[in-house]
Amino acid sequence: MEKFENRVDLSSLHAACESLKTEISKHIVGQHKMIEQFLVAILSNGHVLIEGVPGIAKTLTAKLIAKTISAKFSRIQFTPDLMPSDVIGTNIYNVNTSKFEFRRGPIFGNIVLIDEINRSPAKTQAALFEVMEERQITVDGITYPMSLPFIVFATQNPIEQEGTYRLPEAQLDRFLFKIEITYPTVEEEYEIILRSHQNRGRTQLEQIAVVFTVEQIAEYQNRVREIIVEDKLIRYIAQIVAKTRTNSSLYIGASPRASLAILISSKAYAAIHGRDFVTPDDIKEMAYPVLRHRIILTPEKEMEGVLTSTIIREIIDSIEVPR
Repeated sequence: MEKFENRVDLSSLHAACESLKTEISKHIVGQHKMIEQFLVAILSNGHVLIEGVPGIAKTLTAKLIAKTISAKFSRIQFTPDLMPSDVIGTNIYNVNTSKFEFRRGPIFGNIVLIDEINRSPAKTQAALFEVMEERQITVDGITYPMSLPFIVFATQNPIEQEGTYRLPEAQLDRFLFKIEITYPTVEEEYEIILRSHQNRGRTQLEQIAVVFTVEQIAEYQNRVREIIVEDKLIRYIAQIVAKTRTNSSLYIGASPRASLAILISSKAYAAIHGRDFVTPDDIKEMAYPVLRHRIILTPEKEMEGVLTSTIIREIIDSIEVPR
């Protein structure tokens, strides 16, 4: 049987992705789907919102993935009293030069981890709008571009209401993915406990190997854009997103940004699996993390406890898969 050869060279990209998975698995038990979605986001140059109850390694996973990339890493702990200037920076008067100088805030990094993003009020959230969309900051009329890649990993707790603020829809729409982390299985929990017992509480996080350089990420992101997508699959994406706007269970559907997000993430998903073409299954797989934070249930459905993932599945099942 003749072996099929990719038209886009994905060998080094695929190998790097497998190396990252291996490194992360040394410290994180299970959660393979979550790690894969992180990889897709990095290759798509997209931001990630991570949601889950406390204690299931949301922050740890984000830190570990950041450690596998040879790039500047920043961490910001969002609190109710955090001001926009604490995030983006501010102009400081220099007595030696008698001039104001811009002192950069922690948002100036390549990989930025925002812990508990829903703990800061709307004023601070608004400070992220420009930088997440346009990769730049404007202060006192002067624009400061971010060093690329610039990717935000943000965590939030879905169950705590005290001292939290609902993220604005415009803010949510700037995240490529919303990754929901669930509890481990019994076997995974056993492995977590066993590793902790054997390590006697010692950690080896500083020994995690670097997998990606900044230059490699830029190269792989460009390669992902070359992945082949047939016209009928582009129409399939458009049909899925359009259905969210007419579904009776939804108060607000997804914007065209969601269509573009499904397209680029499907390309990245195909690439990390060693394929230079997108399949309908890639699109289905990526539709969930792309859409789940962009659609809003009607009040009636929300009170009934209907999940957005259920509606997404119904929409996907209602559309004929391209052949």
